[in-house]
Amino acid sequence: MSTQIEILEDDIHPLDSVEDVLSANNWVFDRMTEDELIVDITGKNAAYKLLFIWQAEMHALQFCIQLDQHITGGNLKTAREALIDLNESLWMGHFDLPAKSGRPAFRHTCLLRGTGPGYMAEIIDDMVDIALAQCERHSPLFTLLASANDIDRQTLSLALMDTAGES
Repeated sequence: MSTQIEILEDDIHPLDSVEDVLSANNWVFDRMTEDELIVDITGKNAAYKLLFIWQAEMHALQFCIQLDQHITGGNLKTAREALIDLNESLWMGHFDLPAKSGRPAFRHTCLLRGTGPGYMAEIIDDMVDIALAQCERHSPLFTLLASANDIDRQTLSLALMDTAGES
């Protein structure tokens, strides 16, 4: 039963599929190790660092997008409260705010056991598209948290609202 799955997994490393997706977008990436890959890109609203980590034992691909905003001291508590509200509305993945960097990040892990190379690239492409859409959608919130001082609850709730159209 697992023989065919092992053959598929031996034929292609999941980060090879990640490289295919990144190359299709003309993004320059760095394969730091066999199981880690990083790429810097610029979206409509912000710059992002994408990190992919393959965990072979779990057949899992961890994906993280770190935003270029840096949230400091006074707004850390407010930012963490905003992330709780924000994460409640997400269907896949979540935002977090690592204490060390103070840079918001979107994280998602995808289990790929038994996934063939063709499907793997599609899954990875969808995962990147969804994550970038969430980061772009909420980038104004993180910009506010990174630049404003003493944000009140009303301002924060406005920043968390979905908007229609673009200005």
